[in-house]
Amino acid sequence: MADTSPAALPDKTAIRDAATVIVLRDRTTAPQILMGQRGAKAAFMPSKFVFPGGAVDPEDAQVPLAQSMNALCRDRLREDSATDRSHALAVAAIRELWEETGLRLSQPGEWQSTPSPDWAGFAQGDHLPTAAPLQFVFRAITPPGRPRRFDARFFLLDADAITSDLDDFSLASDELSHLHWVPLAEARALDLPFITEVVLAEIAQRAATLEPPASVPFFRNDDEESLFLRLYGRDQDR
Repeated sequence: MADTSPAALPDKTAIRDAATVIVLRDRTTAPQILMGQRGAKAAFMPSKFVFPGGAVDPEDAQVPLAQSMNALCRDRLREDSATDRSHALAVAAIRELWEETGLRLSQPGEWQSTPSPDWAGFAQGDHLPTAAPLQFVFRAITPPGRPRRFDARFFLLDADAITSDLDDFSLASDELSHLHWVPLAEARALDLPFITEVVLAEIAQRAATLEPPASVPFFRNDDEESLFLRLYGRDQDR
């Protein structure tokens, strides 16, 4: 029988690493962004329109990548972090995109071992996840007092890098409903969490820029104070 004593249950208020994917389509002409709506009974941000994303799983660190993110983004991810979580965060971003939308960020390749059940559908047809197209563009920690807290890293992804049909969401889970491409200029009219509005403003400024940002905004909400910082990477001058 499982131990259900309070000491044995997970602390749902503990800060968990999370990855969010901002998929941008037709970015240099008429940019659109992929969004979906969380369920009305969800414990975290019920009924809000959000980007695909979720918490990092322990197994994400072991999933192979055909290509890693570029060195600049990995360096930004290591800044203000006790351990290097760049690989696990990239894998979580690709996994959550696949699970919540059915869209695949991959390149041809064979798995060296049998994929776990979470990746079996993704791997069909010899697809390996690739993180090379992901750009780390934003980080935010959920403020204290919320039912769930995440240290969320936001990744910008050009839709051209996706290897599946951009309008086919038939393989998506039911975690997000109303999945659709929203004109970037109209997205802020949706019912959004505050942090999503902030990220959208940042993306609107970067829509036509193909290079990773020189620095990454970071909303760090600690128990003691809330700070707005910028991550430059350990090898950059402040």
